[in-house]
Amino acid sequence: MIHRLLITLCALCLVTPLWAAPATSQTLYSFVRPTDAVLLTTQDVSLPQSRAEQTVDGEVLRRVVFNPVAQPSLRLAPPTGVWDWSADSAMTLRLQSGMDWALTVLVKIESRDGKVLTSRIDVPAGPAQTILVPLKAWSSESLGMRAGPPMPWVNDGQRLLITNSVGELDPSQVVGVTLTIPQPNVAQSLLLERMGVQQGDALQTAAYTGIVDGYGQFSRGKWPEKISSDDQLKSAAEKEQQQLKVWQGQDDALVHRDTFGGMKDGQYFDATGFFRTEKRDGRWYLVTPDGHPFYSLGVNTVTATDTQTYVSGREYMFSDLPKPGDPLAVHYGQGDDRTGNGATLGRNFDNGRWYDFYGANLQRTYGSKCADLPADIAAAPATGAAASSCQPITFDTARWQHHSIDRLLAWGFNTLGNWSDPALSTPGRMPYTMPLLIHGDFASISTGLDLWGGMPDPFDPRFAMATERAVAIATRDHSDDPWLLGYFADNELAWSGSGTDVRSRYALAYSTLRLSTDVPAKRAFLKMLRDKYRNQEGLSKAWGINLPEWEQLEDPGFEAPLPSTQFPQIEEDFKHFQRLFADTYFKTISDSLKWHAPNQLLLGGRFASSNREAVESCAQYCDVISFNFYTRQPQDGFAFAFLRQLDKPVLVSEFNFSSTDRGPFWASAGQVAKEDDRGPAYANFVKQALSEPSIVGVHWFQYLDEPVSGRLLDGENGHLGLVGITDVPFQSFVEAVRKANLQAADTFLKTIAPKPDESAKPASASGKGAHGAAGKAGEGQGKGHGGVR
Repeated sequence: MIHRLLITLCALCLVTPLWAAPATSQTLYSFVRPTDAVLLTTQDVSLPQSRAEQTVDGEVLRRVVFNPVAQPSLRLAPPTGVWDWSADSAMTLRLQSGMDWALTVLVKIESRDGKVLTSRIDVPAGPAQTILVPLKAWSSESLGMRAGPPMPWVNDGQRLLITNSVGELDPSQVVGVTLTIPQPNVAQSLLLERMGVQQGDALQTAAYTGIVDGYGQFSRGKWPEKISSDDQLKSAAEKEQQQLKVWQGQDDALVHRDTFGGMKDGQYFDATGFFRTEKRDGRWYLVTPDGHPFYSLGVNTVTATDTQTYVSGREYMFSDLPKPGDPLAVHYGQGDDRTGNGATLGRNFDNGRWYDFYGANLQRTYGSKCADLPADIAAAPATGAAASSCQPITFDTARWQHHSIDRLLAWGFNTLGNWSDPALSTPGRMPYTMPLLIHGDFASISTGLDLWGGMPDPFDPRFAMATERAVAIATRDHSDDPWLLGYFADNELAWSGSGTDVRSRYALAYSTLRLSTDVPAKRAFLKMLRDKYRNQEGLSKAWGINLPEWEQLEDPGFEAPLPSTQFPQIEEDFKHFQRLFADTYFKTISDSLKWHAPNQLLLGGRFASSNREAVESCAQYCDVISFNFYTRQPQDGFAFAFLRQLDKPVLVSEFNFSSTDRGPFWASAGQVAKEDDRGPAYANFVKQALSEPSIVGVHWFQYLDEPVSGRLLDGENGHLGLVGITDVPFQSFVEAVRKANLQAADTFLKTIAPKPDESAKPASASGKGAHGAAGKAGEGQGKGHGGVR
């Protein structure tokens, strides 16, 4: 039932000073001192008390109960006409959760022309706060980062919370504001004090002012590893060195491993001098060049050059950027990440001047500060005398590389994952992986996801040329390197759309048919259909459509029908094309790699979105199928029953678990409640991976935390690292990871059957690599995210 209430003035029996609104604010409606200036409408919402109530914090608010139905709502509107908010920047609400837990409230602001602006408010449990709903579409991405700082925050003693806004509004003709708690399981209460508007964006700016300190950390947060001085940085580094020595001395498992980290106690594989794959007794293995089983425990993005963040235009966010002439000013640079890809939509502050806090912190810890220079030179701008006389050692690159490998080995890792510093591969201390990133002027197809761009058109001859070029460059100095675990083919291509419906499942087929015939993939699709149906009559009958002439299928914008049980050929044709597309793509890359580096493995396409046709094709042309899983366990990321049918080894090329209590704000898909939960989540993921016989390794994303204010590429700013922006490890997490990795090595060793009698040929042994023929039983002759994440 809908109740329409013209509320009249009521008396308060509790006398408490009301919240003092800023001078730029205007109250339109008071829930505790209601007037008939606002028409209030409710649906499945009740105001159980005629009087306001006082909270434990002394606030006076009015209780509003949202009943447990699909969309209980409360609407405020002008009794006549419209509200003109054209001079205002935000709508304000003073409210509090009336429960002992946080509540999600949706706010919808409508204008007379039908435009709607929508915001989601995550109201925490606790004291009242003032909510600011910007009257223009606004988000943390508009300020250059994936997520903004924790809300509410305290400004001049008041708790304030700024929401994101999506949609559009004519602020001069506002006709209503609706508050909804979506689908509450039980009755939920909000305590409301007032609704109003505010001029100016001073508070929005204040919410982000000075949020990054001089070390690149979130200035308002506190956590054990947070750094407050250079001396503390140096002390933490010395303490870590002592810990590493202890751990290195405790690693008894090293004596049971070969040069490449393989398990010597389980040797019974042939040594080929390169990494390869083999299946034995129902389990897939990676095999080291020395012929030992190897379970790849890797880390992505082990690099010191991927932590910059844009500062141009938002300098107010940074409390202590170095001035010209400061030795730390050498860590400024220029960039441009205006790619137009899906991962950057809605993002501003994506080009211009950037700063590298990680590099600066390495310099603070290990480098020179030019402290002995004359004051007039040290203080001068970084040109002229200062540029020639002050050349600080930012940090010893070789030392960083050696130290990073020391860390990873001590923490139980054995592989450098994707996006890592290529220089780390040269010392020959740890197996590594490399990307094959194929760029060129070839055609592309949008599937609607397009995080890193459209799908490359493998039917375009220019794609084959670009592949040949990319593979030749990537293999030039690595084709005969035994330390190379293998190559990844691109990263997180948009094989499907962003939804779960049938159009997303077959987004590649639908999108291709909408294109013009100057796109090679469209011509390939039409040829496939013509070869099968011969003419439009055959296709019309099979698809249940009226296609008077074949040329209509060739037209741009052609919309194919949805698959149905009545016309099963539609889905069959979509599957056939998507498999043909994937086969052409993976075969092109595989053939090129066979030519340039026949001994190296092709580790798959690092699937994030996929369709079964692409995965089947990957299994045919690659040595390993790789997935980027952001799930609690690998089995939640894909149907492993289907993967077992493909009978191919699987590598989890990315996974992680993040929290928001160590500075960076973005909660990735692998979010856990707090830092102490990351270690158990990691251990469980590795344990579940080991229980799956097809999985040959898991790679953590990533080595370092992302910048608080967003990385250059796409503004991601998550706490994903083993190490913070200060180069200080997260001790409790690292300890948990080390323990899980060492336990994983023990568990993996137990899965390996004892070495058989050399005179007997193991009947269960088989092996094949994508670049070699199937070997005789027992011989295992298989050969050998980014700009993308």
